[in-house]
Amino acid sequence: MSLSTLRPEALNAPSSGIVEVFDYGRNRPGLIPLWVGEGDLPTPGFISEAATRSLAAGETFYTYQSGLPELRQSIARYINGLYGTDLSMDRFHVTIGGMHALQMALRMVAGTGDEILIPTPAWPNFYGAAVVSGARPVDVPMTLQPRGNDHVWALDIARMKAAITSHTKAIIINSPSNPTGWTATRTELEQVLTLARENKLWIIADEIYGRFVYDGSLRAPSFHDIMDETDQIMFVQTLSKNWAMTGWRIGWLECPVWMAETVENLVQYSSSGVAAFMQRAAIAALDQGEAFIGHQLARARAGRDIVTRGLGQLEHVHFGAVDGAFYLFFRVDGVTDMRQLALDLVDQANVGLAPGTAFGTGAQDYMRMCFARKAEDLEEATRRIVSVLKR
Repeated sequence: MSLSTLRPEALNAPSSGIVEVFDYGRNRPGLIPLWVGEGDLPTPGFISEAATRSLAAGETFYTYQSGLPELRQSIARYINGLYGTDLSMDRFHVTIGGMHALQMALRMVAGTGDEILIPTPAWPNFYGAAVVSGARPVDVPMTLQPRGNDHVWALDIARMKAAITSHTKAIIINSPSNPTGWTATRTELEQVLTLARENKLWIIADEIYGRFVYDGSLRAPSFHDIMDETDQIMFVQTLSKNWAMTGWRIGWLECPVWMAETVENLVQYSSSGVAAFMQRAAIAALDQGEAFIGHQLARARAGRDIVTRGLGQLEHVHFGAVDGAFYLFFRVDGVTDMRQLALDLVDQANVGLAPGTAFGTGAQDYMRMCFARKAEDLEEATRRIVSVLKR
């Protein structure tokens, strides 16, 4: 048997630099794991209990391809309440997490020979999803710009415009951003939307961290604020972050109503739908989970302050302002092999971080640290990291 018999789209799927470090440090006693985008809180009981009731009621059969009508109505209520929109449930399709939504979105608009623009540094799964669809991901590097006494990551619209070719089909915008914490302003979103309209491009909006903002707002600026019904925009979403449901693998894809039948067909031929008991849990999360989101945000804000204060004391450590999401993305003067630093931090600090090499152009000299964790762990992890970086 030979790998040559496999399709190049599968063979070219990139390995994850995060998983390498994860596997290296997995199960080490006392290790503080800050390498993946996951908090330390289990799913709240009111959500799990909804799933238990569903199983007890015998909801173990095939269900609607696009999701239970009750869940799609809950999603519409949640989105309409958050963004002041009036969207029907027909725009929303339940998926196996945000990754499934992303893969379907890309499959509908790009394939072999097409190009997808991705502002970098970026979540590595954007690259992987583009590659396995047959498309070519095109990096559009962001830059750190001065902002008062801080620096902040900024989107270069001119660079994005220059990257567009006759093969470009879509732009992926992740705001608030994993890993940088960049949070697009309304003006930046308007500039991207204008560019997409002028070039007849799709926008795939990942606004998964939209509730994790630190300026006192209820949520981050969104394409929902500026789009109209003719715009070619799809939103990928998940219940993983807001409601501590990473292991449940449930999310949704939002797209224009005229795409509904196509999306249903893609669901049929990829997953045949999401289990009903998981959907009942999602309804409970959306309808009853606002207080829990507030709790999550308060913990993340405290975590952000702990890690920025701790690492900020080192003159040779640099990072931009963290306006959203729950990651600190930092670099260390004189260190160029971040993969090795990540492995060294496992060995010497017993802390797991993600190397920037996993996040594309402009990220090679950085490390990502997830701060969605209890304060005691973050205080200790920061103390250990600072001790190693001082050497």
